[in-house]
Amino acid sequence: MIARSFLIAAALAAALPATADVNVYSYRQPDLIKPLMDAFTEESGIKVNVAFLNKGLVERLQAEGSRSPADLIFTVDISRLSAVVNAGLTQPVESTALEANIPAQYRDPGNQWFGLTTRARIVYASKDRVADGEVTTYEDLADPKWNGRICVRSGTNAYNVALTSAVIHHHGEEGAKSWLERVKANLARKPQGNDRAQVKAIWAGECDISLGNTYYMGAMLGNEEQKPWADSVRIVFPKFENGGTHVNVSGMALTKAAPNKEEAIKLMEFLASPKAQEIYAADNFEYPIAPGTNSDPLVAGWGSFEADDVNLMTLAGNRPTALRLTEEVDFDG
Repeated sequence: MIARSFLIAAALAAALPATADVNVYSYRQPDLIKPLMDAFTEESGIKVNVAFLNKGLVERLQAEGSRSPADLIFTVDISRLSAVVNAGLTQPVESTALEANIPAQYRDPGNQWFGLTTRARIVYASKDRVADGEVTTYEDLADPKWNGRICVRSGTNAYNVALTSAVIHHHGEEGAKSWLERVKANLARKPQGNDRAQVKAIWAGECDISLGNTYYMGAMLGNEEQKPWADSVRIVFPKFENGGTHVNVSGMALTKAAPNKEEAIKLMEFLASPKAQEIYAADNFEYPIAPGTNSDPLVAGWGSFEADDVNLMTLAGNRPTALRLTEEVDFDG
């Protein structure tokens, strides 16, 4: 690995010192993170190799064991980050740069993982059939006035499980079960498809509101076929009655085996920097979390919100209960 990197570096510039590569296992599509990795390589001279996985990250790292070439994992959703940590496949990183740029609620208390950007779980509301102020809280979704008017993807999807975990945090297990039952009673159809499919259903008149992540609005606006779906809705930032708007993260963690630990930590510190976070957030229509950073103008134009301040590891701990409750109420049935 070192020899290969030396040849690459020598070919690019004789003055560059030999460096180790950094190997990343990513749940995010390579094209979504390529601008970041290219910027890091240009600044540091360290090449980044990205292997895309759409599933089986934990199993792959377990199978590779101490021989794993992976230095970093790059993923979305607190459940995936916590799963890797709970499997004993990461190691803590002590870094003043990481602590300075990543607020405590968006990193593991034991420094096993670090968030990079956030996305809010919001309501997409029909511009024609839902008045301003008609829905303001997550609790509102259980109101009978929405009977037959809500579309949503599977309740067992990671994004919805995380939201249910937040409901448990704010209202307890029984309160969350009641909320799930009442939201289910308000569905216009059985849960199906992805977040964009719900917005399409609003555009088609099948329902009036849906749950979705904020970044899908940016993705739809940039797609000729899907732009009419996006134009038919507006983003509403609901909050909990005793809290803020539910958010989730994209994040990173240093693997336990990390053969290129020093270089990998340099990449982590770069990714956490305000410059890199703004690049990443703009490319993915998400929100940077480093102090003093700004959202892309398109994203900022969707409105402001106050994020719920619960530590995401608390939500990760609620996940098994959230899944059980979702199945008990037969949410997808």
